[in-house]
Amino acid sequence: MESDPQSTRRLRPVDLARAHGVSTQAVRNYEEAGILPAAARTEHGYRTYTPLHARALRTFLALVPGHGHRTAAAVMRAVGEGAVEEALRLIDESHAQLLEDRLTLQAVEQALRGLNTPAAPGPGPVPASAPRAGDSGPRAGTSGGFIGPLAGRLGIRPATLRKWERAGLVRPRRDPRTGYRVYDEAAVRDARLVHQLRRGGHPLEQIAPLIERVRAAGGPEPLEATLRDWRDRLSDRGRALLAGAAELDAYLRERG
Repeated sequence: MESDPQSTRRLRPVDLARAHGVSTQAVRNYEEAGILPAAARTEHGYRTYTPLHARALRTFLALVPGHGHRTAAAVMRAVGEGAVEEALRLIDESHAQLLEDRLTLQAVEQALRGLNTPAAPGPGPVPASAPRAGDSGPRAGTSGGFIGPLAGRLGIRPATLRKWERAGLVRPRRDPRTGYRVYDEAAVRDARLVHQLRRGGHPLEQIAPLIERVRAAGGPEPLEATLRDWRDRLSDRGRALLAGAAELDAYLRERG
């Protein structure tokens, strides 16, 4: 059986570099990192590559946009070591992460939409408890909501609002005369947003960055552009995962 002349054609590092828009040093680094198969050497010690190396480089560069450099490199190393199942597991993890990010975006969008509707009453009255410093009802001449009524409207306990406050998610001000917590419009908005996301199962540490975005934007409305950008980036990542998968499949077939 005659050998395929394409499979034995020798390529220099500069040939791979120019064809793929990277530096020759990057090509050497990728080989040393196990991203590319080991190169043959001439009698003078110069590296020589083949079209299979070119395919490997093209595959790696196609994987990076969807998976990131670290995971793409790990996939290529696994393939190079013959651990194809490990490579596929890493691919699956990236797809699972994309799905989780999509679900998070949906939850955020639903939570923000929920801010534009009146707060639904809780499932029942919040049990009365002895007044705590800073938690009692309003005095004459003060404005803003207080912890008990707000907790009742959200259907949660006042202790939950205090927990969110300690986590920095809700920032009521203190009445200078009484020391009571006063929830102004922004604090009520934050509490409702946290409540929506918590009902969706999101932990507090995931909610904190969103709350900061809402505060920096001055409310949920200016975040529409951010959400559009988020959606676009998820779509781009999904398409990049597909493109990378196609290149990886071709590379695996060529390797045999």
